[in-house]
Amino acid sequence: MDIPTASVSGVPDPLPDGLLVLDVREDDEWRAGHVEGSVHVPLMQLGARYAELPDAEQTLVVCRVGNRSAYAAAFLIQQGVEAVNLDGGLVAWESAGRPLVADGDHPPMVL
Repeated sequence: MDIPTASVSGVPDPLPDGLLVLDVREDDEWRAGHVEGSVHVPLMQLGARYAELPDAEQTLVVCRVGNRSAYAAAFLIQQGVEAVNLDGGLVAWESAGRPLVADGDHPPMVL
């Protein structure tokens, strides 16, 4: 299956209404830093929880470097969701100077 992919430069800033950012990393990675407004469902829970996802025109799936999110995007596409994988993941996002937020009192970072 060809998985649609977007580079960070291809993601509008600010993020448009109708775009859901789905972060499929683990809990500790999420707490360390994530895209503001994104939804967190770890990859291993996605099969059981994808029905919980808010309705969106398009879903941008992110992880650390783009491998887990590619699996998640393929799964979501099979479920009829218009999903796109973020090429290079949040490492590329952060390198491009795009903002992250963190839970707690520490500066956001990508684990």
